[in-house]
Amino acid sequence: MTSATPDAAPKPGRPRFQALRVVHALVLREMGAKFGQSAGGYVWAIAQPLGGILLLAVVFSLALRSPPLGTSFLLFYATGMVPFNMYNTMWRAVSGSISSNRGLLNYPVVSAVDALLAKFILNFMTVLLVATILFASIILTAGIHVNFDPGAIVTAFLMASLLGLGVGAMNCVLFGFFPTWKNIWSVLTRPMFIMSGIFFTFESVPPAFQSLLWYNPLVHVIGVMRTGFYGTYKADYVSYPYVLGISMGLFLAGAWLMRRHASYLIEQ
Repeated sequence: MTSATPDAAPKPGRPRFQALRVVHALVLREMGAKFGQSAGGYVWAIAQPLGGILLLAVVFSLALRSPPLGTSFLLFYATGMVPFNMYNTMWRAVSGSISSNRGLLNYPVVSAVDALLAKFILNFMTVLLVATILFASIILTAGIHVNFDPGAIVTAFLMASLLGLGVGAMNCVLFGFFPTWKNIWSVLTRPMFIMSGIFFTFESVPPAFQSLLWYNPLVHVIGVMRTGFYGTYKADYVSYPYVLGISMGLFLAGAWLMRRHASYLIEQ
């Protein structure tokens, strides 16, 4: 009788709540590694992305004084940049969930999916805090009156984070099997900053370009975010099933491949 290969052998089943305890412990470990043991580490982790977004917003506002929506370019830019930053931060963190936890993944109680979920939870909370401070600063400083739609704002955050989770999970596997894919992916996604609708609305581009732009899921996410801040804006082009289908499809495929080939990916 032939024995199963290491890649095909899943880790043994765990008690019901053990996975939650493992993920919680991994989140605490990630916090210590990312922020350090001092309060200054937490402050810097929030101030760095916040300062970067604000700096870019101010620079672009000097050149583009009339935004497509509303009267404040800072707010318009933030409604595009925040979900983009959530997605970008998330996929980068999740794609490194195995490489940064190889030592722990050798223990049977810790799985690759646990490490992935810990990255997801920590980065979601961090980016959400940064976004809250950013939006509050812009709105209060400029005295902007905003008709909030909390449901749309929360939905956009979830869509951006789940899309980053799916892309990150799949890339975590692909980076392990094909290291060159990391360089290819970097080149392919470089135009995303321009092509995701951060500086413009979907309706403002020519119809021929709209038909191509629609397939970028981030365009849908940013459209939903802007409906949460601009009461008169209706993003009729948004397809929730399209974005969630891509996100969950990539995540499920990536998570299954992680479990199937965990031993190989840990050894790389």
